[in-house]
Amino acid sequence: MKYRKLGDLEVSELSFGTWAIGGSWGKTSDEEALRGLQVAMDAGVNFFDTADVYGDGHSEELLAQATKGIEDDIYIASKFCRAGDIYDPETYSEKSVRSYLENTLTRLNRERLDLYQIHCPPLEILKDGSVFTVLDKLQQEGKIRQYGVSVETVEEGMLCLENPNVRALQVIFNIFRQKPLKRLLPEAKEKGVGILARVPLASGLLTGKFQKDASFEADDHRNFNRNGEQFNVGETFAGLEFHKGVELASDLNWIAEGRGNMTRAALRWILDQEEISSVIPGFKNVKQVEDSLQALTVPSFHEEELAKLRSFYKQNVHQHIRGAY
Repeated sequence: MKYRKLGDLEVSELSFGTWAIGGSWGKTSDEEALRGLQVAMDAGVNFFDTADVYGDGHSEELLAQATKGIEDDIYIASKFCRAGDIYDPETYSEKSVRSYLENTLTRLNRERLDLYQIHCPPLEILKDGSVFTVLDKLQQEGKIRQYGVSVETVEEGMLCLENPNVRALQVIFNIFRQKPLKRLLPEAKEKGVGILARVPLASGLLTGKFQKDASFEADDHRNFNRNGEQFNVGETFAGLEFHKGVELASDLNWIAEGRGNMTRAALRWILDQEEISSVIPGFKNVKQVEDSLQALTVPSFHEEELAKLRSFYKQNVHQHIRGAY
């Protein structure tokens, strides 16, 4: 395992998100989730990303169990604001944020959080900036080590970079979502701001395992948010309409050659971007953890392949991405 800078932290370049084991991804098993977390840590993973709304805090509770006794060795990032009305300024008041944080710390059984992120707030909240003053205070009190923002758009990310105390940005970034490469990633690197790459497999599209007639459980966001019915459409299938996404993924089968499968190849492409601090695929079982970890051992993309993927994005993908990004 290699480690990269995430603000003031040194984190494993491949880490894991815990949305899937918390909820909204269909049926899960806590026992299997805990085994998966252990396999990841045994492989050198020292960072996990969660949020207070993942299973109403359930993923935070699972992380508390998995890291009991080794809290100083494992970094945890969580997020806030989506347990309230994200458009109401009161959600970002000191009273509210302090309450969200204390509840998260209680579930995690920790006294300090390594990274606290605003969870995809509206642009107007970021422009107002009052929430950053609240986070500065919590940092000064030692409740959080550093803070960042999970954003939906490049515009939001660029605005956050204007705040010198923002140490991390979490962005949707994968072969289907290459827009951050042009401006956001280079500027973040220049300012020493870490980048977490979320939705790295486009909600499973980039595993190459889906057919157009695939169905998803009722409590899976790939069913209930397929067209952005509940939250930003970009969080599901990276903003692609599902059938179009399956079609585009089939055109990318070639990336698996010499790399085992599309999952490993898609993660390797992200790891090859030097601005990325860590890529955070999700998982629901040990097999998925093990498969993602194999991305660390497969060959990097050479320049001809990278150029081919850039062209594919510009000519075949970009125009089909839905929602502001």
